[in-house]
Amino acid sequence: IEYVESKSLQGVSIINARLKLNYDSTKALADISSKVDQVRNDLPLEAQLPSISVQSADSDVAAAYLSFWSEILSPEQITDYLTRVVQPRLSAVSGVQRIEIYGARTFAMRVWLKPARMAALHVTPSQVRQALAANNYLAAIGNTKGAQVQTYLAANTDLHTEDDFRRLVVYQKDGVIVRLEDVADVELGAEDYDTLVRYTGDTAVFAGVFPQPNANIIEVIDGVRVELDKLKQEMPAGLDASIGYDASEYVSDAIHEVTVTLTETLLIVVIVIFLFLGSWRSVLVPVLAIPVSLIGGIFLMQMFGFTLNLLTLLAIVLSVGLVVDDAIVVVENVERHLREGRTPREAAMLGARELVTPIIAMTLTLVAVYIPIGMQGGLTGALFREFAFTLAGAVGISGIVALTLSPTMAAKLLRSAADEERGLTGFLNHRFDALQKVYGRALASTLKARPAVYLVWIIISLSTIPMFSFSPKELAPTEDQSVLFGIINTASNATVDQNAKYAEAAEQVMLDVPEAALTFQLLFPPSIGATVGADGFSGVVVKPWAERDRTVTAMVPEVQAKISEIPGIQVFITTPPALPGGSNFPVEFVITSTAEADKLLAFAREIQQKATASGLFAFPPDIDLKIDQPQATLVFDRDKVADLGLNLSQVGADIAAATSGNFVNRFNMDGRSYKVIPVVQRKDRLTTEQLGKIHIAGPDGKMVPLSSIVRIEDSVVARSLNRFQQLNAVKLSGVSVRTLDEALTFLEETAEEILPPGYGYDYTGESRQLRTEGNKFLPAFSMAILMIFLVLAVQFNAFRDPFVILLGSVPLAMFGALVFTVLKMPDPNIPYWTSSWTTTMNIYAQVGLVTLVGLIAKNGILIVEFANKLQLQGANKRDAVLDASMIRLRPVLMTTFAT
Repeated sequence: IEYVESKSLQGVSIINARLKLNYDSTKALADISSKVDQVRNDLPLEAQLPSISVQSADSDVAAAYLSFWSEILSPEQITDYLTRVVQPRLSAVSGVQRIEIYGARTFAMRVWLKPARMAALHVTPSQVRQALAANNYLAAIGNTKGAQVQTYLAANTDLHTEDDFRRLVVYQKDGVIVRLEDVADVELGAEDYDTLVRYTGDTAVFAGVFPQPNANIIEVIDGVRVELDKLKQEMPAGLDASIGYDASEYVSDAIHEVTVTLTETLLIVVIVIFLFLGSWRSVLVPVLAIPVSLIGGIFLMQMFGFTLNLLTLLAIVLSVGLVVDDAIVVVENVERHLREGRTPREAAMLGARELVTPIIAMTLTLVAVYIPIGMQGGLTGALFREFAFTLAGAVGISGIVALTLSPTMAAKLLRSAADEERGLTGFLNHRFDALQKVYGRALASTLKARPAVYLVWIIISLSTIPMFSFSPKELAPTEDQSVLFGIINTASNATVDQNAKYAEAAEQVMLDVPEAALTFQLLFPPSIGATVGADGFSGVVVKPWAERDRTVTAMVPEVQAKISEIPGIQVFITTPPALPGGSNFPVEFVITSTAEADKLLAFAREIQQKATASGLFAFPPDIDLKIDQPQATLVFDRDKVADLGLNLSQVGADIAAATSGNFVNRFNMDGRSYKVIPVVQRKDRLTTEQLGKIHIAGPDGKMVPLSSIVRIEDSVVARSLNRFQQLNAVKLSGVSVRTLDEALTFLEETAEEILPPGYGYDYTGESRQLRTEGNKFLPAFSMAILMIFLVLAVQFNAFRDPFVILLGSVPLAMFGALVFTVLKMPDPNIPYWTSSWTTTMNIYAQVGLVTLVGLIAKNGILIVEFANKLQLQGANKRDAVLDASMIRLRPVLMTTFAT
């Protein structure tokens, strides 16, 4: 278990145990269930059996929400149809883990108690509950069994209809019979009236589709769409349905964009090669190597069970530039030998033989780079394992292709120098010869000023340290998923009717967004709100990327500003997390201690004030510990209670029966069971003063009003009590207007300044991921450097050459990559929380930096290996370096531009 957090409020406690990534959830479920069973007897007798389930870390939001609405059917009827028909049918779709119904109005037999009538007829709430429990009972009678035949027996011990319940006898004395209809209104109503769901301005019921953790979301939602189309043909008249939110659309669009990028990459690579070589025959050699290497890489994906997803597609896109490098080097070397007067066959044989060592070294170097990425643990490893091994496989195959297929094709396709020195090919060769001479003169001058070069190298190398340290950091760049979410917080004592009024105004703000396609809204009762950390959600699905100019992140400030003007409700606008495992907000900072809740809250508010004043947050960070819940405590006069012969156990049972709304048992209707819920009707419990009209029966049968034995004391308590890692806790949540790292660093520094001994802090959600994953880059980077060094040391049979290759290229390449993290380029379309930073240091950028080490080392390998050969032929060190650099200038430029 990575961490445990819990939330307790009146009537319910929710405990979440977050497992470490890739841990066997089935084994964890068995272990946790066993531990819970050991302490089951410590729970109150009235507590229901704990329900334990396994969910994905990102399962708070469904992959799709299906909206059902009707102008004819009631919400109760819609809910019943969803429960009986839609939920089972959609749950059977391959890859669906569960279907959850939101805004459900499940049928229930509501028994609305009338305190005045009950007092007049000497009936107490407990007596009503006891009568319902005793006379609504499903009995298994048995059967008769004679010598030859038997008969199964049934009895009408249970109740089915409203009339059955109305005629139920709840009290009888001296020939006087009091039926349930005499003291209560009985109706077939809803189990819960505190949930509200709206879909683009209309009341609706949602069905949330949650895929299995390892399921393909596109295939799952496609299956749901097919089944929904079938259901639409069978639905009752007047019931309509549509898919309000579909996360797979973003995935499909993203995959389409990657596919388009792959096509563009292929075209760009072809054009680059042609512009450097000027001959379509020369272009064919590396171009044909691309599909062969990619097919080999895809074959390895199939063999290892990898799926075609965004990251494996990204690996394929990147591999286009990588796999062509080896073939480019081969064909350029063969071209060079052709210009020296050799035949195509001789040039191909000699060119390939010269490049055996550097191509093997370059291939193993890149493969060695990706091994640490693929072997990493945590979120980075889980995300990039398939990416790394797909790239490594494609690169490995490209090395084989470069040493086998490419020379063979070069011998067949390329022509002698006399044929190629005309037209565009000759023009380009002359231009590159001129460039080579200019480069040679510049390099010769540089070699004469080596102290200055060393000084510049030292300055640039050392500057990469502060550049990396001060670069803006976040877990992952924000992605435009075409949806905005609003986290709704309401007043602690507000009813669903009050909240609905303000929530409707918030929904209108979202509908007014020019790019809005549809809106959705869910308001929860406290028991559900505690589990999801909000009183409700609101959202707007915007038009597809091609139909709008603004990104969703550019819309956030405008929507947040307008929605903040609505009184009576707080709505925090955010976007979905870019990676799985995120929560409602990117910033989730937890303060822990053994201290009481009010002390924790005081420190949290002080940190909140400083955070708001810092300007780093889009809105004041939300505090999950809210001590604002009005509570009326019934204080009994124990002397009076004793004088009247009452006992508090019975009195408490009567009050609970009248006001708690707990169900007694169930009744059967059309093959399904529904709850029976007695409670005082709403008009008789509008205020705490009305509770005094509830009567309790004394031992002599005389009715005693509650007001005569109790006084009411008003107080304010916490909505819920929260714990983290078995310590009292309070969580600050928010959205940073700069980077997540800056926001967390500020909170950490403020907490260390404010919190006294005995207090600590921790993280959850995306913030925890950043702090755990961010520390894994340097070990992975160091491992990549070490593996490349060892590979090159074996390949060159020396330690000097790897030092030359790595020290001569890696620091300069790192400087070039990191410079874009410290430059600002104002752009209104850049996400507002990056404050116009061009790039940030995130897990994608970190993987890119590790990849960069292997890419840049390839160029050094080409030059150093050739320089070594020239030295063996008798050239001095300076001339060898100069000649090798000039000869390898063209392939280095070609591979650089192609990559």
